[in-house]
Amino acid sequence: MILPIVAYGDPVLRKVAKDIGTDYPKLNELLENMWETMYNAHGVGLAAPQVGLPIRVFVIDTTPFSDDDDLTEAEQKALNGFKKVFINAKIEEESGKEWEFNEGCLSIPDIREDVKRKPEITISYVDEHFKPHKETYDGLLARVIQHEYDHIEGVLFTDKLSSLKKRLLKSRLEKISKGKIDVDYRMRFPNVKKGR
Repeated sequence: MILPIVAYGDPVLRKVAKDIGTDYPKLNELLENMWETMYNAHGVGLAAPQVGLPIRVFVIDTTPFSDDDDLTEAEQKALNGFKKVFINAKIEEESGKEWEFNEGCLSIPDIREDVKRKPEITISYVDEHFKPHKETYDGLLARVIQHEYDHIEGVLFTDKLSSLKKRLLKSRLEKISKGKIDVDYRMRFPNVKKGR
């Protein structure tokens, strides 16, 4: 089932999400719905807070990025078919010299900005079978994971922009929160009265 994606301004996007246990109700159904919602919106990642749930769950499929001709063959290969569920994730370490890359977010449609992030991360998490993993990623894979990880920490990519950029985007962000934007996927806007 395609779920509505929560728009900028909703308090759930600002909560530090909680870990879940093996007894979390209907987890498989939630994951299926998150995949379907993400693909419907042409995203490469989706975190549970973006569908209104303050839990530490996100899904990633970077395959669409693997077609980018600006990437090396090794980068394309790493991105192609990378599809994972991250539950109760914790970034253990971020390292390297920060680099800029243009990011967008399904909860903040029609806004894209260059964001600085460290190029390498080590992350521990459990998968959908609650099997533990500790892995190191770099480049675009690390960046997509960092972006989704931020969501479960209550952080948005716009938080990482300069104060000048934030001021310039303020009215556009307010319009998004009020639903004054055209999107081709289902969204839930925090500042729109029901029945409108």
